[in-house]
This record gives sequence, C-alpha cells and structure tokens, in this order.
Amino acid sequence: MRGYLVHPAGTGPFPAVLIVHENRGLNPHIEDVARRAALDGFVALAPDALYPLGGYPGNDDDGKVMQKKLNRGKIRVDMLNSAKWLKKHALSNGKLGATGFCFGGGVVNYLAVQMGSDLQAGAPYYGRVAKSEDVHKIKAAMMVHFAENDKRINKGRAGYAAALKENNVTHEIYTYPGTRHGFHNNSTKRFNEEQAKLSWTRTMDFFKKHLM
Repeated sequence: MRGYLVHPAGTGPFPAVLIVHENRGLNPHIEDVARRAALDGFVALAPDALYPLGGYPGNDDDGKVMQKKLNRGKIRVDMLNSAKWLKKHALSNGKLGATGFCFGGGVVNYLAVQMGSDLQAGAPYYGRVAKSEDVHKIKAAMMVHFAENDKRINKGRAGYAAALKENNVTHEIYTYPGTRHGFHNNSTKRFNEEQAKLSWTRTMDFFKKHLM
C-alpha cells in the first residue's frame, strides 16, 4: 500500500486520523483534506486503494474506472491494515479516528464494526451504513453525515440511527439541507461551501473531543 502521511509541526505524539477517499483513489482533494486534519493537530494518513494497480492515475474519471476493477472486500482489508498501521505509528498517541467520503464513508462504518474498541471515533460522510445486526460491535463514538438529497444512501439512515441508539453507541447524526451526495468535495459541482465547512468543523471538534 501507498499512502499520504502528514502531521503537525513537532515530534508528537499526535492523535491519529485515517482519511478514506471516494471511489476514485487518492486524488489531490483527499490529500488536501489530510493536510487540513494535520493543521488541526492530527497525524493523518490517506491510503490509496489504487496502489495495487499503479496508484491514482492523475484524474478522477480514470480513477473511477480503475477502482471498479478492484475487489471491494480487498480494498476494505487494505484500509483496515492502514488503520492498524497508523494507530501504531511512532507519531500517534494511540487514539485513532477515521473519516471518509462516499465509498470512504462506507469504509469508516466497516472499520467501526471490525475494529471495535481499537477505533475511538468515526465520522463517515454519506457512506453505506453498517448492517443493523453488526452495530453492537461498534465501540467508537460516531458522527454520521448525510446529504439531504441522496436517496440511495439515505435509505439506510433511519435504520442505522435506530441501531446506534439501541446498542448505546455514542453518536451524532446530521443531515445537511440543500446538499447532494458528495457535497464536501470542492473539486466537483456538488460542492456546497457552507455545509462542507460546517460539517468539517463539527468533525474536527468531534475528533478533538474523543482523541485528544
């Protein structure tokens, strides 16, 4: 695996955050998101799921085609191993959070189920939710972001909220008015500056609360 690792000035240790990309590989936008996390005090790793195929190709359209060629289960395992690697990194304080977008949001929900108490906080953006029968495995605090106009992903919203509550998972759920799937990505036409800024501020405050 290859990843983009950034951290604040100094020797640390710092709280750690995994940044999981959308369905197009580690593009410049996700690298920028990782740098934003570092500016807020976190050592951040953004892995590239496309590395086994040569890495992000330089544009999102080709990246989407490449990612479709990869087995989704393999990508998840690669991201799980990346999270474990980051948690044990010399610059990490041992407390791990994860955030991701679209496909990456689904990966964050997957990591929350798989890692149990090894993940302290998760902040998925408009990603596929965890199965209700698996939610009892989640020990991380969760902040779940949804777009208002996102029929496919939002079908799972109510069930996920109910399962988190039923299993006493510490959680916050936000739906952002006037937004579409992908609203956080400032390199697309779906970008909503106001709501993207609000959601990111909430995410950083959430991680500071649970990881620092």
